[in-house]
Amino acid sequence: MRKLASIQRIKALDPIQDADRIEVATILGWKVVVKKGEFQVGDLCCYFEVDSLLPRKPWNDFLANKEKPEKPIRLRTIKLRGQISQGLAMPMSIVPSSFRPDQEGEDVTVTMEVEKYEMPIPSQLSGEVRGGFPAIVPKTDEIRIQSAPELIEEFQGIECYWTIKLDGTSGTFINLDGDHQVCSRNLSLKDDGKNTYWEMYHKYGMKELFDKIGNFVIQGEVCGGKIQKNPMKFKEHALYVFNVYDLSGGKFLDYLDFISFCKDYSLNSVPVHKVGKFDVESVEEMIEIGTECMYECGDIGEGYVIRPTIERYSQVLSGRASFKIINNKYLIKHKE
Repeated sequence: MRKLASIQRIKALDPIQDADRIEVATILGWKVVVKKGEFQVGDLCCYFEVDSLLPRKPWNDFLANKEKPEKPIRLRTIKLRGQISQGLAMPMSIVPSSFRPDQEGEDVTVTMEVEKYEMPIPSQLSGEVRGGFPAIVPKTDEIRIQSAPELIEEFQGIECYWTIKLDGTSGTFINLDGDHQVCSRNLSLKDDGKNTYWEMYHKYGMKELFDKIGNFVIQGEVCGGKIQKNPMKFKEHALYVFNVYDLSGGKFLDYLDFISFCKDYSLNSVPVHKVGKFDVESVEEMIEIGTECMYECGDIGEGYVIRPTIERYSQVLSGRASFKIINNKYLIKHKE
């Protein structure tokens, strides 16, 4: 489970121009605005990531909605005095005393009753539920580089491919021994004739495709229409594939096999930005590169997903080597 709330250390504190009461803290690879004097470098804090949904508690009164004070608090990317701030750092005093001060990295998501914020589901994406998301394949949720800065060193010198992150909604299409499932991010859905995920299944001929290729999983971004306000300006709903998983072999396809698979079966792959050895040296450099992302329509792009061209295990993530960098300009424009 993703660490939405964890015990982390203040790595650095830097001033903000023309700001007397606030400063910027570095936590993992994140920049977080905090009260001046509340922390010292080396202190532990309770850090809440962006996309967290905080329960209403006395310690977060200052963030409450004045009109609906009981409403849970969603953490967004914000800009204060020109400084990007992502997440929330709070003193260790808000954490139950059962957690010792030396437990850096401890996941306290459940302890702090934090949930992941999920965008409201448009009517065309909801539908009759068949069941939960199948456990035979991972859900689609890449980690941001700021949450695992050690990946910078782990990826050095490895040939990687960078894909442009399209802003839609992820769909998963599964064939297991002739049982075809179509899934949203969290649920397996029935075909009610109205659902956009199933529209993609039919549009791209997945019944015939799966009958031909056997036990595979296809994962991609469903885009267009009114989904996420369609920032790519696609004229119709479309599926852009970013993962192909061979269930029989128990592995994701390597880059060249993935591209060939999409080409052979007339599927769109997500746009590939570049391929080459990874040579970014810092999270700060990675963030700057992220701000360069643009969509083909000419608008600011959401960011990049970076993966090795040959699938590999990440010691840092204890799983598949893969991460994303989200464009801060995009987050501010779309008010993440």
